[in-house]
Amino acid sequence: MAPKGDNVVVSNMKLERMLSMKGGKGESSYANNSKAQALHARSMLHLLEETLDGVQLNSPEVPFVVVDLGCSCGSNTIYIVDVIIKHIIKRYEALGYEPPEFSAFFADLPSNDFNTLFQLLPPLANYGGSMEECLAANNHRSYFAAGVPGSFYRRLFPARSIDVFHSAFSLHWLSQVPESVLDKKSMAYNKGRVFIHGADESTAKAYRKQFQTDLAVFLRSRSQEVKRGGSMFLVCLGRTSVDPTDQGGAGLLFGTHFQDAWDDLVQEGLVSSEKRDNFNIPVYAPSLQDFKEVVEADGSFSINKLEVFKGGSPLVVSQPDDAAEVGRALANCCRSVSGVLVDAHIGDRFSEELFLRVERRATSHAKDLLEQLQFFHIVASLSLTNAA
Repeated sequence: MAPKGDNVVVSNMKLERMLSMKGGKGESSYANNSKAQALHARSMLHLLEETLDGVQLNSPEVPFVVVDLGCSCGSNTIYIVDVIIKHIIKRYEALGYEPPEFSAFFADLPSNDFNTLFQLLPPLANYGGSMEECLAANNHRSYFAAGVPGSFYRRLFPARSIDVFHSAFSLHWLSQVPESVLDKKSMAYNKGRVFIHGADESTAKAYRKQFQTDLAVFLRSRSQEVKRGGSMFLVCLGRTSVDPTDQGGAGLLFGTHFQDAWDDLVQEGLVSSEKRDNFNIPVYAPSLQDFKEVVEADGSFSINKLEVFKGGSPLVVSQPDDAAEVGRALANCCRSVSGVLVDAHIGDRFSEELFLRVERRATSHAKDLLEQLQFFHIVASLSLTNAA
């Protein structure tokens, strides 16, 4: 019988109460392993700015409100909010208006490391002076900031209160692992796997259904919260294959060396096969059609732009020829986004063993990883319809 992990885990603990990117500022923290997301976000700024150009500007006497959904705990969210606000300021100034005051809400699950995020926030510029003085203050922010804990798969804000919603690299996270995937009696039971990459068609269908159900709830919630004339800019992991069991970059991240490391723990008797089978990564990389079907069926938003965008590799390394660095980068990448869930499922000690094996396996396949591990993203620019 495989020994238990160090942590006592409540088996029915809701994903919402425990899911988060790895907090703090350590080697495997999200703050130190989100450089790729930063690079991918910067490569899409022109698409974001196109969306912002379509946002209706209200009277400068009315505060302009920006929300980043799934903000996590690194500096990327602060950078994006800064880009959004500066672009809107330019639009007001081009019309000869004094810019309004700005509010930015950083929203994520209650388990998110908001403390680290708030420590990264630059100080607020002196609002006692003019807006020009605020904007001229170096290393200061020109907006009021607040954190909002809660799932974006429900209402988070008052009706008609938000001008711009932004969300990047978050909507591929499901609200839960589909129940049928963990049910031994179900055709969708994902026996022997911890992700849907390469799984049975019935398992993939369960994941697809969960994603589309979640996205529909997300759209209904935002349609009530966004102001008329407001917009959303959404980015999530996507895939180019029509086959949902081919999860592309996400599949290579969670369906190869990560999967093999779990199998190692089972074969070595450190974790039972049942324990492995009861762990599934709650991520689904949709196709363009998966996403489009939900937006059109909901009808609250019109599609300004919907495309698959090649983001590149999630691995950012200084020495690509250093296999050890590549292996370490892959393990830290996996751990920064899934480590909290793994820790809760098998305990800290066996989690450490798991990611050591991920690193070893990735190191021995470093060249292939650098060549093959590429992320594609679904990029959506949406505006509230008149009928909503």
